[in-house]
Order: sequence, then C-alpha cells, then structure tokens
Amino acid sequence: MIKKLAKYIGQYKSYAILSPVLVLFEVLLEVFIPLLMGRIVDVGIPNNDYAYIFKTGGLMVLMAIGALVFGALCAKFAVTASNGLAKNLRKGLFEKVESFSFKNTDHFTTPSLITRLTNDVTNVQQAFQMIIRMLARSPLMLILATVMALRISTRLSLVILGAIPFLALAMLVLTKLAFPRFEAMLKKYDLMNARTQENLIAIRVVKAFVRGNYESVKFKDAAAALKTAQRKAERVLIAAMPLMQITMYACILLVLWVGGNDILDGTLMTGELMSFLSYITQILMSLMMITMVFVNLVLSSASAKRILEVLDETPAINDEAAQTELSVESGDVEFRDVCFSYADDPDNLALSHISLSIRSGETIGVIGGSGSAKSTLVQLIPRLYDVLSGEVRVGGHNVKDYKIKTLRESIGMVLQKNVLFSGTIRENLRWGNPAATDEEIERACIAAQADGFIRSFPNGYDTDLGQGGVNVSGGQKQRLCIARALIKNPKVLILDDSTSAVDTATDAAIREAFASQHGAATTIIIAQRIASVMDADRIVVLQDGKIDGVGTHEELLASNEIYREVYTSQQKGVA
Repeated sequence: MIKKLAKYIGQYKSYAILSPVLVLFEVLLEVFIPLLMGRIVDVGIPNNDYAYIFKTGGLMVLMAIGALVFGALCAKFAVTASNGLAKNLRKGLFEKVESFSFKNTDHFTTPSLITRLTNDVTNVQQAFQMIIRMLARSPLMLILATVMALRISTRLSLVILGAIPFLALAMLVLTKLAFPRFEAMLKKYDLMNARTQENLIAIRVVKAFVRGNYESVKFKDAAAALKTAQRKAERVLIAAMPLMQITMYACILLVLWVGGNDILDGTLMTGELMSFLSYITQILMSLMMITMVFVNLVLSSASAKRILEVLDETPAINDEAAQTELSVESGDVEFRDVCFSYADDPDNLALSHISLSIRSGETIGVIGGSGSAKSTLVQLIPRLYDVLSGEVRVGGHNVKDYKIKTLRESIGMVLQKNVLFSGTIRENLRWGNPAATDEEIERACIAAQADGFIRSFPNGYDTDLGQGGVNVSGGQKQRLCIARALIKNPKVLILDDSTSAVDTATDAAIREAFASQHGAATTIIIAQRIASVMDADRIVVLQDGKIDGVGTHEELLASNEIYREVYTSQQKGVA
C-alpha cells in the first residue's frame, strides 16, 4: 500500500526527505536544553557563578531559536510535500476514473468516487504530513530523551521504560478495534454524498413538486447515520488520550517520589532531577504524538485502501487488443449476432442476437418502445460498453481492433442527456474539435439550427453558459450538443433522441441540413417521433432487445405491426 502511494510524491520527493532531516537537528537541540538547565541549577547557582549562568543560559536561548527555525522549515517542507502528494494523487485518480468504462463507474458509483477524490485523499495527505514530521520527530525524541534520562539515573528510567510496553500494547488493541469502524464510517460518507448529489442535480424537480421537506428528512437520516458511524469509530480511539495522560501523570508522580528520596539520600542532585523531569516530559509527549499519528493512520489506512481500489481497478474497456496504426477509413457499421448484458449475464440480455449491416453514408432510423434497448444498441458502436458475444464492426474492422481514442474521434454522438460545461458557447462547441475555426463552428451551428438563437445573445458565441448550461433552454441545449458533434466531422453520427425538445419544424430543418451538408457521414437517429426518421434510408424497429423489423417507412407500414401502431397513434395525436 505504502509503496503504491509513495510513487505519487513525484517531484516533491526532496521536500519529503528534507523534512525529517531538519527534524533531526531540531530534536538534537531540544534534547540538550534540559541538560544545560540542570547544569545551571547544580553548578552555576550554588557557586554564584553568574558568568557561567549567563553563558549557559545564552547557549540555551540560541539552541531554542535554532530548534524553532529547524522546526518551522520542517513544517513548511512537510506541508509542501503532503500538498504535492495530494495534488498528484488526485490527478492520478481523476485520470484513472477518466479511463473507466461505464461499467467501472457503475461499480464504484459517482458519489463514492467523489468521496475518494476529496475526503479520502485529504485523510491520506494529513497522514503523510504526520509521518514525515511527527513520526520522524517522536521516535527520535523518544530514543534520545531516553538515552539522556538513562545517563542521569538508571533507576528512575525504569519507571518510564516500564510504561512504554503497556502503552504500545494498548495502542495496538485500539487500532485493531477501530479500523473496521472507520471503514464503515467512510461508506456512510458515500451515502450522504449520494443524497447531496442527487438533490442538487434534481433541485428543479424537488422545488416543482414541493418535496424540499421530504429531501431534508432523507439528508438528515444520512447525516445521522454518518454521525452514528463516526461516534462508533472515534469512541474506541477516545480512550487513547486519557490513557496516555494517566500514564504520564503517574510516571511523573512516581519519579518525583523516587527522585526526591534520592536527593535526600545525596545520590541525585536537584538540577539532575529537573533535567530528568524534562526528559520524562519529552518521552511521554513523544509517546502521545506517536499515539496521535497512529490514530490518524487508522483513519487514513481505510481511506488509502479505498483509493487503491480505484487505482488498481482495471478498466473494463481498454486497448489491449488494438492494432497500433489502424484508423477508421469509412462509416460502415455492422452488428454480427451481438448479445449484450449490463450484468454480463447471458440469461439477462439487454440485446439479443442483433445482426444489422449499415453502409457508409446511409441514414438509419431506430424506433422502439421504452426499454427496447435503442440507446444500448448505439452505445456499443463507440465502445461505451462491450458486447457479451458477437462483434460490432466499424469501417470493416472489429471496434476492439481500434485504439479507443481513434475509434471515438471518428464517431460523433449526441446522448439522450444533453451535457454542457461551464464556459462560453464557443468553448463548449470546440469540445468537438479543439482546432475548429470560427467559420466551421458557425457552419455546424447553422446546420443544427442553433446559429439564430446564439446571435440573439448580447455576447453571441462568447456567451457564458454557466455550470451545466443553465442559461439556455432544453431545446437550445440539444441544438448546441448536435452542433458540437457535427464539428467533429465524424464518419458516424449518432443522434440518440436528440431532437425531442425541439419543435417539428426545427426538427425537419435539422434533418434537411444533415442531408445536404453531411451526406457523407453514416447517420443513426434514435427517435420517439416517426416524423424524425420516416425519411431515413432504412428504419430499424426494436422490441425487447431484438430487431422486430427493418425497412423503409412505406415497407414497415405495410409489414410491421409495431411500427404501424406507433405511426397510427402519432397521426391521431396530430389530428
């Protein structure tokens, strides 16, 4: 675990090394200060040697200042190194998540991935900072202070040496009990984040149905469950600090009692007892710091485990079988006896034995009821999912033969859920092609019937859309997404119910522009309205994940009952 995470220190390795090195000098200076204090009490004061007192006292002040400087530099380097680790770790996690297929994302869930990228990384960051600072300082202080204490009095040192094994065993037991509780607590974080995310995304629906109180109760329950899990986890570790303090005060009292008797017997000097008490305090404070580090490590180890689950996850869709130089030469699409299941279960198929051949430049419509797997079918083309059996071919080759980036760059896709990002309209459109000229952007927007409303904005193409495109309507958002796909100039263009929010006249204008300007691309249109696909070269009718019919509008009206029923019902709606 440590080895896997350590590589993310990267360019901050020098800071991570310098921090414990500086701790060494800080501890060395701090350890000698009690020794000098004892010398002042035992030598300077009894002999009224003010020169010795001022000289030794001045040396103590210099040592204290030196320790302060080394400590401050150590803290600065530790913070820099830990922040650098967190930055690299988040970057690595984000890049890993970006490589995930939908199947991988579904496995972890979005709220859980957000928690791992934020809260879990912060826990690891804090633990790393404590390791290179406190965990370097505390054992070193413990060893050196113990050596100095043994030099003063072996008998008194037995008091603290007897306490160390007892505390170590107690910490081991507490750590073992706390770890599973912290794992459970982090799962409750995931649940609370899921509630928050769902509520914020659907805030318009919540307000429209006046369900704010209901959602508040759900969030309150999630927060209460997290609170309960936190209390269970921290209740175990709460015992650590009182246990440390009781041990510390008991040791000090015992040292004072034994040391006081030694002073009366003449076997120990007052200054030596004062120095010894300082070393005892340093030893016990070191033990307390070690305890705090272990408490933090318990929490962070649970977080580190969750982070590594993401980093170790193998993307379900990858380039392992890809041919390096292969490029998509045409828009031919073919499904050869394709079966697909979201659960990889051959007894629970979403698509069953699909065979379909689409020629380059052909326009294909796809019609079917809800749940007939229309979207699932087209998502196999750019490998958003992989088939369970059979194969999908694009440009004459199995989609698995292409590198994922090469394949997807040749396919333009407008998904059912239209997503825009913060930034200007122009910046969002250039997702389709970062190198697109203004003329190419405008031409795509004219084809998508978006140029008119864009120019009606005061800032035109430089209008800021806000997060998620909140400044435009649903129909405008759909047209922007269509334009974004067109700018790619793809070999295959997939429109997944992408004109559902526009009126029939605009829908017809978009289809006419496709036919005149983008006839070379293979176009697959999924639609609920038969009017959106009736002019297609062929129409595919899906029913329960199977092809029920393929043909032109006239052929299907004559031969396919499902198509005829849908057409008749929609014509009645028009009438």
